[in-house]
Amino acid sequence: MHVMVIHHWPEDNPTLAQTVAETLGVLVFEARQRMAGGGPVVIGNFADPLQAESLRNRLEQKGVPTILIDTEALRNGAKLFRVRQFSLDDAVLHLTPAAGEVQNIPYAEIALVLPATTVVSQSESTTTVTERKFSFGKTIMAGGIPMTKKVKQEISTQSEERDEVLCLYTTERPPVVFRRGALNYAGLGTAMQMSRELNFAYLKSELRRRASHAVFDDRLLKRANQVRLLGTALDPDTHLDLTFEILARSYAGGEKNG
Repeated sequence: MHVMVIHHWPEDNPTLAQTVAETLGVLVFEARQRMAGGGPVVIGNFADPLQAESLRNRLEQKGVPTILIDTEALRNGAKLFRVRQFSLDDAVLHLTPAAGEVQNIPYAEIALVLPATTVVSQSESTTTVTERKFSFGKTIMAGGIPMTKKVKQEISTQSEERDEVLCLYTTERPPVVFRRGALNYAGLGTAMQMSRELNFAYLKSELRRRASHAVFDDRLLKRANQVRLLGTALDPDTHLDLTFEILARSYAGGEKNG
């Protein structure tokens, strides 16, 4: 699947939504709704790469900055560095993965920090509830005396566990991913606090302080913003990597199309 994203479009062009709608063959109302509130936003999904590339070129020619992402290539080529443990030195962030080599990243190399929430597990439980309800048949048999009967009903309840993640982009290295519930916080030393939530908040605040030059965008902490970015056709809980990639490419000016 090829996902088309528009971003950094000129806000002073009142006919831009109509241009997007005509190019993609959608309603103007739909285009305006997707573009409301600014970008980047996914404006279309295409199975045919040639069609996607053709439409992207047409939008670019009409002054609409566009990003095209091959989601299969993104998944197959992803080389995320998933952090298990970390420590914060004055000038360097030390990272240890669950498996693999340790990385030492100077704060000066950090360009973008993206916190987000996502579902890490889902479960469903079924409960049988027994109620007494009025029985018309029994009432007739009893000569009009109101009668009841037992009725069993199964009620299914779905629950989900959400966790916070942090995706860190540097100038040259693969993206670095921290997940709050999967981290060992021993590297904080005397700064380690009583809960994962507090330790993760400390990590975020320290990264903002030590890499103050980096862009910090926390819009993905709210699921509503994830849905607004991806649209209704893509599930944020299974496409979080795509939301990270979209924001990263948008901040980079739309580089690395494809």
